[in-house]
Amino acid sequence: MSAADDAGRAATAPGEDAPAPTVDRAQYGLAAVLAVVGVGTVVDSAGLGPGFADQVVRPAAFGYVIGSALVVLAVLLVVATARGDRAEGEAGEDVDLDQGTDWRTLAGLAGVLVATIALLDVLGWAIVGALLFAGAATVLGNRHWLRNLLIGAVMSVGSWYGFYVGLGIPIPAGVLDGIL
Repeated sequence: MSAADDAGRAATAPGEDAPAPTVDRAQYGLAAVLAVVGVGTVVDSAGLGPGFADQVVRPAAFGYVIGSALVVLAVLLVVATARGDRAEGEAGEDVDLDQGTDWRTLAGLAGVLVATIALLDVLGWAIVGALLFAGAATVLGNRHWLRNLLIGAVMSVGSWYGFYVGLGIPIPAGVLDGIL
């Protein structure tokens, strides 16, 4: 038994009913989002082409597995929430539970992701990946912009070659088409 269990038992006198646990409605919202994304993934996978004749696993198989897993996780989350299960807050030494959400940082990261989506086809992965890394690192507090750009460029060009040459998966080259 933990100290929290002992404290909870001491607050309720014998013979009294314990207070009903509060329902975390946000978990139902998360479950709904998981279910919608999962069903959308399965439906979208049904429209994929057969791929190449020499492929053992067809392209739609990954969508079916991931979409089905998301739906199963959504159902498990609804069941756990209905039972009253709640996750405990992080008690690690690097987390200050008394601080609220840093909305400025969240907005900055969301802006970096939206810019990445908007610029990917135009500029290509090699440039946008470098900007994604540098932007995220800067928003999270790193002030070495040039170093962030260099690290991002090495990682994005390396991953571009890894996917394009190593795996044969075409990734947008954007303005660097013909150079990479």
